[in-house]
Amino acid sequence: MGYTLLDGTRGSMGALRGKVVLVNFWATSCAPCIRHMPSLVTLHKTFRTRAFDILAVAMRYDAPARVADFAESRQLPFGVVIDNTGALAAGFGGVQVTPTHVLVDRRGILAGRWAGRPDFGALHARVEQLLRAA
Repeated sequence: MGYTLLDGTRGSMGALRGKVVLVNFWATSCAPCIRHMPSLVTLHKTFRTRAFDILAVAMRYDAPARVADFAESRQLPFGVVIDNTGALAAGFGGVQVTPTHVLVDRRGILAGRWAGRPDFGALHARVEQLLRAA
């Protein structure tokens, strides 16, 4: 699955193999998404020196200018994508609810999925477990 980051950089889920990746489906109109974004920033900062990354995927109905303004004003330290075709949401099982978080292991295999606000303590522990696995 390919995508383009807000800065124009192209990427793909395949290129992230070898890393544990948390894919966060969100929208600027989703109050819970906005409220827990600082927890995602903290998670990213905790694991950024290891093989971990976060990809924040804004839903196709979100206005690109709002997404870009939000990402810039909050100085999000991870990649932000606007899923303007819905291909990423479809590729991860037809995501329709925000927030939805999908955790992918180093081999590109689904390792967890949460609709709504995840238990960030449990998510942290699961990321740690996946990073320790070789």
